[in-house]
Order: sequence, then C-alpha cells, then structure tokens
Amino acid sequence: MRNAAPETIHLQDYTPFGFFVDSVELTFDLAPSATRVTARISFRPNPEVPDRTFFLHGENLKLISARIDGTTVTPDITDTGLTCAVPDAPFVWQSVVKIDPQGNTALEGLYMSNGMYCTQCEAEGFRKITYYPDRPDVMSVFTVHINGPHPVLLSNGNPGDAGDGTATWHDPWPKPAYLFALVAGDLIAHSDQFTTCSGRDVALNLWVRPGDEHKCAFGMEALKKSMVWDEQTYGREYDLDVFNIVAVDDFNMGAMENKGLNVFNSSAVLASPETSTDGNFERIEAIIAHEYFHNWTGNRITCRDWFQLCLKEGLTVFRDSEFTSDMRSAPVKRISDVIDLRGRQFAEDNGPLSHPVRPASFQEINNFYTATVYEKGAEVIGMLKRLVGDQAYGQALDLYFARHDGQACTIEDWLAVFTDVTGRDLSQFKRWYSQAGTPRLKVKEVWKDGTFTLAFTQSTRPSATTPDPAPLVIPIEVGLLGANGDEVQKTQMLEMTQTSQSFHFEGLAARPVASILRGFSAPVILEYDISNDQRAFLLAHDTDPFNRWEAASVLARTTLMDMAINATAPDSAWLDGILAVLRDETLDPAYRALMLAIPGQSELAAALHEAGKTPDPDAIWTAREALKQAMAVHAQDLTPRLAAQNQIDGAYAPDAEQSGKRALAGAVLAMITRLDGGTAAAAQYARADNMTLQLSALSCLLSAGKGQTELAAFRAQWQGDRLVMDKWFGLQVMQAEPDRAVEVARALTQDKAFNWKNPNRFRAVFGALAANHAGFHNANGSGYQLLADWLIRLDAINPQTTARMCAVFQTWRRYDTSRQALLSDQLTRIADTPDLSRDTNEMINRIRGI
Repeated sequence: MRNAAPETIHLQDYTPFGFFVDSVELTFDLAPSATRVTARISFRPNPEVPDRTFFLHGENLKLISARIDGTTVTPDITDTGLTCAVPDAPFVWQSVVKIDPQGNTALEGLYMSNGMYCTQCEAEGFRKITYYPDRPDVMSVFTVHINGPHPVLLSNGNPGDAGDGTATWHDPWPKPAYLFALVAGDLIAHSDQFTTCSGRDVALNLWVRPGDEHKCAFGMEALKKSMVWDEQTYGREYDLDVFNIVAVDDFNMGAMENKGLNVFNSSAVLASPETSTDGNFERIEAIIAHEYFHNWTGNRITCRDWFQLCLKEGLTVFRDSEFTSDMRSAPVKRISDVIDLRGRQFAEDNGPLSHPVRPASFQEINNFYTATVYEKGAEVIGMLKRLVGDQAYGQALDLYFARHDGQACTIEDWLAVFTDVTGRDLSQFKRWYSQAGTPRLKVKEVWKDGTFTLAFTQSTRPSATTPDPAPLVIPIEVGLLGANGDEVQKTQMLEMTQTSQSFHFEGLAARPVASILRGFSAPVILEYDISNDQRAFLLAHDTDPFNRWEAASVLARTTLMDMAINATAPDSAWLDGILAVLRDETLDPAYRALMLAIPGQSELAAALHEAGKTPDPDAIWTAREALKQAMAVHAQDLTPRLAAQNQIDGAYAPDAEQSGKRALAGAVLAMITRLDGGTAAAAQYARADNMTLQLSALSCLLSAGKGQTELAAFRAQWQGDRLVMDKWFGLQVMQAEPDRAVEVARALTQDKAFNWKNPNRFRAVFGALAANHAGFHNANGSGYQLLADWLIRLDAINPQTTARMCAVFQTWRRYDTSRQALLSDQLTRIADTPDLSRDTNEMINRIRGI
C-alpha cells in the first residue's frame, strides 16, 4: 500500500454496497504472529444497486481458504482486497485468513500491546482482520468466538458461552465493521453495576493490567454519571447487558466507542490523585462521557460514509461539552473550548490543511480526524441549537433517534429532522458543513437620536476547497451595557443571513457599550474596532462571563503584540483590570485562573500574521516573559494571600470546587516564583500529596532555571509509572529555555525510558517541542530537523501517528523567509522519503500546497 498511487475519493461518487450483510460470525484462534480468523458471512443482493460487483476489502491478509455456499472458490486478490463471482441470490461466504498481530506496529486492526491483544478498527482497520465490505453503511449483527490461552477474552455485545480458553460474544445491534472490537489478555476488572431508567441492570467493568487497579474508581464514577446524564438530558438508555472498558498503553487516539467494548488509551481512563492532575481527571471524565454518548450518536445511528464523520463526532463533542458544563463550570468550559478551537481549528481553517466540516474529497480518511470535523462540527451543532431554541432542539433529537435508529445517515438526514420540527429552511445554514474557512465578522456602531445601530459585514477568505464562499447564517448574541455597568439590553440573539446587515436598538437614553458575540455564539473572527478604554470597561462590568474574559484576552493580546513589535512596556490599564479580577472573590477561582493565562505564543504569532506582520518567535517569547514578570510585580501584595486562601484542607477530590482552587493557587505560585526564585515552589513540592501540586511546583522550579534535584527525585519516585513518566518527559521540553529546547528534546530521545514506538511517549517529547514555540522555531532550524528525523523514522511503523504530528508544520508560511526556507527543506526531505506512507504523503503534500 505504501507504493500505491494515492486515490482521491469524492463525496459525489457515493454508491451503496451491492449486498446486504444479514449476519457475521467470526472465530479467532489467537497466536502472536499467526492468528487465524475464520469468517462466515451471510450476504443478500441489494436489488436497488444495479452494479453488484462483489468486492471485499482486505490488507496484509494471507488467505488460507475461501468458499461460497460450501464450494471452494478462487477469488482475484490485490493489495486492497478481493473480487469474486457470486450467485444472484442470498449466499454464505466463508474464509480463513492468517494475520500477524505481533508485527502490526501501525496499531490498526488486531495488534498486540504489552502481551495483550486489542483492536482499533476505525476508520479502516477491520480490513486488516479479515476480508469484508469495510465501509460504515454496511451494518450487521456479529457473533464472535475467541480461542486463546488468556484469562480474559472480550468482544462486542453480550457474553455467551465461555470455557477454559474460549469465549463467545453476541451483539444483537447491527453495526458497521469499524465498531468491531476484540481484547484478550491478563486483565483485572474493576466492576460495578448500573440500573437504567427502565429498571434493567447493566454490569460495568473497567479492565486494566495488574498493578493499575487503584486507578479505576474515578473512571467508573464518570461512566455512571454519563449514563445518568444521557438518560436525563437526551432520554437515551443503555441497550446491552454489559458495558466494558479496556485500558491499553499503545493506542493512536484517545479512545474508541466500539459497541459495548470501549478501548481506551490508558492516559484517557486511568487516574489517581497521586499520579494524575486535575486536568487529567477532567479530561478523563469528558472522554469517558464522549465515548459512552457515542452509543446512540455514532453506534445506534452511524454515518453513511466517512464524509459524514462530523455527523457522529460533531454531535458527540457537543454533547460531551454540555456534560462537562453541567458537571463543572459552564463559563470555564466554554472559555476553554474556545481557546482550544482558536488554537487548533482556526489555524487549520486558515492554512493549507483547511477543509469543510464535511469534506468533499479525501485520499486517506485517517487524516480527517481533525479539529474542523470535531470541534467546529460541535460549534455548528451549538449554533443550530441557538437558532431553533432548546425545546425545538430536544424535539428534533427525539425525532432523529426515532426515525434513524439502526441506520447509517447523512447530514441531510440530520438537518431534515430540524426542518420537520420547526418548519425552518436550513439550506443556507447547511453551508456551514460545505464551506471551509473561518468567517470574519466586522462590526461598526452608529449612535443617533436614541437609536444604537450595529452594522455587521461577514466575509470568508476563498480557499482551494471553497473558492467562492457564500454568506452564512450567523447567530450573534448581543447585550448592551449602560455607563454604570448595568445592562440596558439583556442578551438578544441576532440572526445574520446577508453579507451586510444592520440591527437597531431604539429608545435608549444614552449611548451604550455593546457586548457582542456573547458566549462565543458562532465560530467567527470578530473584528470590532473599539478603544482599550471600552475593552477595560467590558473587563470590569460585562455580565457575560465569556465576553468579560474575551475583553481581558484581547487587551493582553494587543499589549503583547505591541511589546513584540515595538518593545513597549506592558499596559498598566490591563494590569489594573487583572488585579481587580483577582481581588473579586465572588468569581469562581477557576475563572480567575483563566484570566491570568495570557495568550500563548502560537496565538500571538497567528494574530501578528493576521495583522500583516511577520511573527518573530524570539520577540514573542520575550514579550510574554516581560508581561508575566510585570503581572507578578503588580500583584505581589495580593498573591501571598490568594495562595493561602486557595489551599485545600482535607482529602483530595477532583471536583470542580477543589480543582478551581488548585488552578488559581497554581497560577499564583507561578507569579510568586518569579519574585522569590522558587522558594515557595520548592516548599510546595516537598509537601505535595497529589500530582497537581507536585507537577505545578516542579514546573515553576524548572521555569525559574532550578529544580534539577526535584526533577531527579520525581523520576526516582515515578519511574515505574508509564503515564507519570510521560509528564516527566514533556515537562522538561515545555519548560526549557528556547535556545535549549531542541537540545533537551534530543537528549530525552536518547534516554533509556524513551520508547518512541509508544504514541504517548512520542507525543510527550515532540508534542511538547512543537508547543515550545520559540524553541521549535529556533532560527537555526534545528527544531524542524529533529522533528523531521523522527517523523521519517516513525512513519515506517506507525503512519497514522506520524501524519497527525505533521500538522505542526501547517503554519510554516507565517514566518520569515529564512525560517520558511528551513521548514521547506524539511518538508521536502519528508516528502522524498522512499516508501513514505499514504497517510504522511497526503499530509505533507497538502501542507506544501501540492
């Protein structure tokens, strides 16, 4: 497959499969390098499809035998699958293939991880297990028999007969092959039970390797919370007798929603106070919810083809965001989501990897598990809910589940239920799915005779996939504030449908201050030219938590851009505004901590590029350091009290209240460290009884150029815990001075604990290097070369992880000509690598603009 010419697949070319699959029966005889898979599949011709070529996908399979209705056949086999003459009537296909799980380093299909068999079939991994129509619109009932010398043998659905070294599983719900799962190994279950709203008992198991049992309790509680929330919020009840989760160390993604048998990257499910930070706990809670919610939005109703990926992922991301907002702080969750959206998706939307939420074509579907499909896809769901209202949204979802249960659907099916419930014409709204790029929303104010007018203009830059963008439907939530900070107009949603459109607010006694795009009601770039004094007013008085934070963020970004370009001093008005927020004890500590988080280096580089300036990574780093130092000095009379107020008495809990306090205390500790040289951080490290306090203290010490004793102690304490050691690797690269970041990363790749074949460990080092913006963009190009060296090496064994890591190069044209030349050299070197994978080839060529 590596040498095959890339084939572009187009949405418009979709045709249904020529056969229905009534049932699938698989038997696995497990052996590390010679697993035999016996398939018995009942096919039936689809009379609606005139061209019924019998083609089954298959890659890296050794066919032992094939039969149709008991008669041996000799199919035509290629690198991608087989074809065979078949009856024009129902028939049974039987095949035996041999596969090599131990040699499967790509971690797709059936592979081994530390002696455990496990699978990853989304998007196209099942074709590496047996010959099958590996496409999401082919759904069938599966029965699986597993034979192997392992105490635990798991697959989808409900358990059937089991004996010594054998187990049978039956999934009564039709599913596509990408949802197939199998796990076999020496595992221990953390078990519990859940009673559904209709009174059915469901057995819950979280399976882990021996030694990880103490890290299961939080994940299990998160699962039960998710099940309750989905019943209460969406009316969705679980539908099997058992729900299994398995923790796997070697996994390309976060987790996989296989029906009844979720497979999780161990980092996304295992947690304990001693080994996991508050951020880890929140992430685990969200991912468990996300994968569980897929049971209905992804499994019971799946996507017709991979172009519809946003149908299941965008909706499920939106649902898990709602869940986290209910479990924790809704404003903090919303702000965090927008920071992530702007940092990852806006860069994608405005660069060479730009594509619509529903792409029109692709070469390798693995490359479209992107922030656009997931996060922007979720924003589109959020806009739709705002436009139709909560009640209509609920009615439309009920209709969606009732109408399409057991089907493979499209965006058209999804939008149709909203049209049927509300009577709205959503043809213009549908453009959000087909147009790439981030819309720019310009606004001008007019005040005359008691009428305040907001005049909006929308535009989207043309791109290769959207050469002629049309106006979108944009929900704009707006509030108006009086001179004393009181609201004179509560939040109102304005629905923009034209290129230019004005909205009037009449009967006002005085000119108000507008709070525009409240709650970040649409994923757009707001171009609103108001003074810093007005932004400072919004920072002090805006009643919308998001826009209050946004005012602080824009002021900080403006200040930092000026400092980076002109080496000016920090803006004292912004410093005063932040100090006022810190003093406001009515605000959630987590919210105040977010206020202290100034714009990141990559965000500033993007803003400078947007403003027509060439970003200088070194100048950006220097400006941020100067502003953080100014913040520390400006708040030095307050920070010791804040640190003391936000200490936790009593047992650790990863809940919103305690996590918020630790977040604020950690942000304050970073400020204190800048003035005391690390004394307070060293004291915190010495007394820390949880990973959040330990890691935040160590981070502060390293940022101050100290902490080598603590770093060595950290390793000695945690060298036996693979997930904590990922933190040890990543933190050193993240906190390295820019001129040392590449050197630190290179040294860590030589460490005996650096297992580059493990995706988590690889990302710990090189994800951190890419995030150390000034370090990665060292003017000598060493960061680019080091990453390219390792991507070329990794591509030979794991194309999927390699291709996704290539995305760090997508902003290469932002920088000066010297850096662009160095980046171009490395992109060319990767592209010219002999036998480069299809995944990486597509990504690199898109980034290069080829």
